[in-house]
Amino acid sequence: MAGVGSRRPPKLVLCVIDAMAPEMLERAVASGAAPVLATLMQRGHYVPDCVAAFPSVTPVCAASIVTGQAQDEHRIPAMNWYHREEHRYVEYGSSFRSAQRFGITRQLTDTVYNMNRAHLSQQTPTVFETLDDADVRTAGTTYLMYRGRYRHEPQRDTALTRVASTLMRHAVMGPRELFYADIFASRRTGCRSGLGMPGVRDRHSGCVSSYMVEHDLFDFLLLSLPDNDWYSHKRGPEAQLQSLAQADLQLARVCEAAGGVDEFLAEHAVIAMADHSQAAVTDTIALQDELADLGVLGPSRSSAPEEPRIAVCPSQRAAMVYALHEPERDAMRASVVTRALAIEGVEHVMWLARDAHEVPREGIISSSAQGELRFRPAADESAVADGELLRDPRGVRWSVEGPLGVIAGSAEDGRLLTPEYPDVLSRVWAALTCPTSGEVLLSAAPGYEFIDWGRQAHVGGGSHGSLHASDSLGALVTYGVELPGREPAQWAIRDVAQLVLGHFGLAGDGPGAHGASAREAI
Repeated sequence: MAGVGSRRPPKLVLCVIDAMAPEMLERAVASGAAPVLATLMQRGHYVPDCVAAFPSVTPVCAASIVTGQAQDEHRIPAMNWYHREEHRYVEYGSSFRSAQRFGITRQLTDTVYNMNRAHLSQQTPTVFETLDDADVRTAGTTYLMYRGRYRHEPQRDTALTRVASTLMRHAVMGPRELFYADIFASRRTGCRSGLGMPGVRDRHSGCVSSYMVEHDLFDFLLLSLPDNDWYSHKRGPEAQLQSLAQADLQLARVCEAAGGVDEFLAEHAVIAMADHSQAAVTDTIALQDELADLGVLGPSRSSAPEEPRIAVCPSQRAAMVYALHEPERDAMRASVVTRALAIEGVEHVMWLARDAHEVPREGIISSSAQGELRFRPAADESAVADGELLRDPRGVRWSVEGPLGVIAGSAEDGRLLTPEYPDVLSRVWAALTCPTSGEVLLSAAPGYEFIDWGRQAHVGGGSHGSLHASDSLGALVTYGVELPGREPAQWAIRDVAQLVLGHFGLAGDGPGAHGASAREAI
């Protein structure tokens, strides 16, 4: 493997268990329901508070995991967003009914093709691309982010895949070995996924991965186990005891292909992680209805008012609003902010102030109860005209003005502490300065979720997306991977790409080196 040194490192499996909550992982391990994960935690390193992106929804988090960047760099802003250049909504699959309203073909095209090919920035290479360039044998099971250097044609070897190929007709660029539902498969394995239907996706990933272990087909494997998220959406975060046990069974299946857990760990390093967590949902926010009199663009032009003025983009427990007409952008933003702060269930409203040259000047986080907090990255004390210079747990310095109560924060000896809203300033800054984000961002209070364009929500179940720790903190477990000499005081999912690349001798300056734009501004 070119560029990875003279000693061949152990093979590495990055296992993403969607929405794996630290508390539920610990309970599953304590009950004996997750013995493989228990072994990894006992022999390796466990981080119970790895911070997701904001919004903490799967497309944004998946992009951050595979690129090591926040969305100000990778450009994937949400589950549902408005494409300014194409004058249309992008919908990645909030619900089946939402997909129906936007058009199933359109939604599948955006999710399967455009997300990687067009929406994910070409300036932020994925771990697959970097490893492919170094001749590391890469592989991946069904995961939203798969972009690599190898071409894969859609499958047409069964009646089901021939039907799917009428929609999925084009090749994609992925890792050397790619298995994406039944649509793309770099070789025959005998594994079937039912075109990636929930409830069978983990079994497909386990089947494919065990085949690859048995036949020694990879040096790096991204093993995606997404059904925990689906199960938790449906039955609530407490139900993860059952779905994490099922995820652990697939890990055991993969280990068995090497002869057992001990034999597997003798040859493989492992990173097991969540992309985010989930919080219980008891009530909803119909943002489309609340802002209707401002002229909301519907899923199709025929369903919109004569002259729509805003696009509303719910992403589970977060949302964005776009001003559709540049001359009235600032006035419309002010109108949306005023109305949003009065909506029950909206906890935080955020927007970006720019200077006369359209350069971001400061971010604003507002709450109806606490007022406005203004902040910006600060290079040094001379950059702080007003307010206070504070350093967050990840080492980023901020100029902060206004009540820290907005983010339930406190300042101690120049350090900013926000345990209820972890890594909040970096996450909000990245979201606000992302070129594809809306003019106004919203985060829901605990218990609330924004209904999607299919008017669906997860009341009685769980959801995610907000700034709150309840759905922003996920579990991270590493085994056989060299950690940085100076471990971050606050891990973030964007640190994982550097762990992967560092394992193969390709990393930069360690966790966070390519993942926090605010730090790069220092």
